Amino acid sequence: MEINQPDIVAQVQAAFADYERALIDHDIDAMNALFWHTPQTVRYGIGEIQHGGAAIRAWRERCEPVPTSRTLHRTVVTTFGRDFATVSTEFTSDATPLLGRQMQTWARLGPTEGWKIVAAHVSLIGALDHDDTIDPISAR
Repeated sequence: MEINQPDIVAQVQAAFADYERALIDHDIDAMNALFWHTPQTVRYGIGEIQHGGAAIRAWRERCEPVPTSRTLHRTVVTTFGRDFATVSTEFTSDATPLLGRQMQTWARLGPTEGWKIVAAHVSLIGALDHDDTIDPISAR
């Protein structure tokens, strides 16, 4: 299996950029179009959990827009073969002093569906110095 084939990385980066643009614009239809709409899709949010595409869509209809000041940091795209990828990023905004973390699992679901988010997780933590590393084993 090839990791990070340049053409596949570019495709996932473009899909991720489309999602980020939709998020900032609060374009619910575009966000919904980029999530796999099946019962198997899971999204863990900052203060909520959705299991299934229907739950994600219902939540999107009532959620607050993200701050337009949202800025991404240290985005990492990793592709595995031609049909599977992860995107991890950190984000900040003027709405909170906390550091946001977002991870998405993307899968290419065929020629007509294209790249879709099949799982996602968003969380906030106290801001870290980017030189800081937390070792969960030694932190116990």
